[in-house]
Amino acid sequence: MKIVFLGTPSFAVPILKGLHEHYEIALVVSQPNRVKKKGVFLDTPVARLAKELGLPLIQPESIKDIFDEMEALHADTLITAAYGQYIPSKILNLFKVKVNVHGSLLPKHRGGAPIQRCLMEGDSITGVTIMEMAKKLDGGKIYSMEEYKIEDSDTASILFDKLSIMGRDLLLNSLPDIYNGKNLGILQDDTKATYSANISIEEEEIKLNKSSKEIINQIRGLADEPGAYLKVHDTKLKIFKAHEVKYLGSEAPGTVLNIKKGITLKTLDSAISLDLVLMPGKKITKGIDFSNGQKIFVLGDIILSE
Repeated sequence: MKIVFLGTPSFAVPILKGLHEHYEIALVVSQPNRVKKKGVFLDTPVARLAKELGLPLIQPESIKDIFDEMEALHADTLITAAYGQYIPSKILNLFKVKVNVHGSLLPKHRGGAPIQRCLMEGDSITGVTIMEMAKKLDGGKIYSMEEYKIEDSDTASILFDKLSIMGRDLLLNSLPDIYNGKNLGILQDDTKATYSANISIEEEEIKLNKSSKEIINQIRGLADEPGAYLKVHDTKLKIFKAHEVKYLGSEAPGTVLNIKKGITLKTLDSAISLDLVLMPGKKITKGIDFSNGQKIFVLGDIILSE
């Protein structure tokens, strides 16, 4: 088995590492480095690991640009995990086996943000699916899947880590039978498919005229990256954790109910208290510590979204 691996974020790192321990990796392909720190572009997590392992690495703007290089490898297996680009049929057809590690129980949550949206939508169960790469978005045959019961403490970052390890182990267990033709996969039921598009910038803002549960699920689904935020006057305050406070008052959603020993805000149906926050240019702070000396929340004010 000669593998070409496509992946970009930290979700793909344990998967690449596990494959490297058992198989020949002919090439690693990752998205271009786009995050800057102190004026320097940082390697994607997969690019960084490929360099540490001494593996051949290419980071094209478009996967189409390296067709000739991939063809010349004569590799027989393509494995992807959160690569972030559509793979054209011309490239898929180069390989005997083409497998994707997807962070949901397909056909639910097809698309680019299945882990974030399972939390944002309040799902109780998620998991990973080992599937065939096909022309249809996440619509290929299913080779294997494993469920995971979502815990109240799970955020997107925590779930990414848990599902990446689960995906690595499931892939390594499934790959031999897939390669040898013993596991032919089963077709998905397209009538049960749901789609989880990438998170838009607009979805990062917290709207306090929603239920407490919806708001907390939004915060969990966006923590720790990019992070949901409240716009308080001219300040974007990122919220990484909050909890519901049972409250039956008739104040308008967005009303600041408490600023001592924590910040409590009215929602549509009850209230939330802020547990972990981040002011621009500062460090992440516990809500109770933030409330001591903060000046952006005023008791009785109404925090409105534009």
